[in-house]
Amino acid sequence: MSDDWKPRTAAVHGGSRRSQYGELSEAIFLTQGFVYDSAEAAEARFIEAGRDEFIYARYGNPTVAMFEDRIAALEGAEDAFATASGMAAVSGALMAMLKAGDHVVASRALFGSCLYVLEEVLTRYGVEVSFVDGTDLGQWAAAIRPGTRAVFFESVSNPTLEVIDIKAVSELAHKVGAIVLVDNVFATPVFSRAIAQGADVVIYSATKHIDGQGRTLGGVILGTRAFIRKVVEPYMKHTGGAMSPFTAWVMLKGLETMSLRVNAQADAALAIARALEGHPRLARVIYPGLPSHPQHALSAAQTAKAGTVVAIDLEGGQAAAFRFLNALKIGKISNNLGDAKTILTHPATTTHQRLPQDQKDALGITPGLVRLSVGLEDPDDLLADIRQGLERA
Repeated sequence: MSDDWKPRTAAVHGGSRRSQYGELSEAIFLTQGFVYDSAEAAEARFIEAGRDEFIYARYGNPTVAMFEDRIAALEGAEDAFATASGMAAVSGALMAMLKAGDHVVASRALFGSCLYVLEEVLTRYGVEVSFVDGTDLGQWAAAIRPGTRAVFFESVSNPTLEVIDIKAVSELAHKVGAIVLVDNVFATPVFSRAIAQGADVVIYSATKHIDGQGRTLGGVILGTRAFIRKVVEPYMKHTGGAMSPFTAWVMLKGLETMSLRVNAQADAALAIARALEGHPRLARVIYPGLPSHPQHALSAAQTAKAGTVVAIDLEGGQAAAFRFLNALKIGKISNNLGDAKTILTHPATTTHQRLPQDQKDALGITPGLVRLSVGLEDPDDLLADIRQGLERA
């Protein structure tokens, strides 16, 4: 790969490996094991495997390696480890580096499963976790202390779209030697360069925009080669959270079109957010690309575009939200995002339903809140569908 390639070129060609047949489309090496020429060769590979030497698909596979190299090149990271799902990436990155007695500071506004890992799993094993309002740098400064091992946050929170200042939080964390882990799903690999802004580790649910067509689960952890191969890989290969070769091939195909898809979706999301702001049936429209968003300026400085997700809060609470969702003809009710199809989610009763009401209130997850992941349909058709749904709400 050339260092001069721009992101869209890297997303198509980065990390390519070809067999002796010279195939144009990347090959699927659908194998879990590999054959050695001799017992001595097997011994040598277990001592130290080269870049194109593989042992077992749980450790690595040629198709998976292509995906890892390509997404690392796109993100500007030294290396990557592909995982079975986005949550395997989140839990794997954290569990691989933490031990009893360590201290983690995390933003409070997180996806429900991320909160579970931090609140239930890590604390069970003796890790201390402090939660802060991620948009308040004063709270970060007060919570991060000498000995803090890591900070974790979503660069754009799910589902209320708070934007965290990656550079400022990273500077606070690095003063005490803490590692900065960023779940960057909503910002996407297309619009955000979190590593360049100070993040040490970037995590994606590849299920979202990378696949982007509702086919497979996957995730990826990106960082320095030392962190990926010396910290993450030993944990992941022994606990079994590796990506399958077939999934890696699907993700490679997804990367080829990701920029085109995500740019079109973000443009449509901005148009829809602008058209809906001030609608009489809505208490608020939340989208970082709107000047009314509290972190609008930060979003514009930190990402090329404001993303593919809009949140709307219906007057009338859950009953109005359900009537709206049930009236839609194009948008689908589901709990994924970043898909070619427009997807709507009611977080209070699905992705964040396990949270106590006071925690939902603190996060702004109201009974009327609906998360709208904008797809690739014609924006005019989507807007007409949303408007007729609101009329029935």
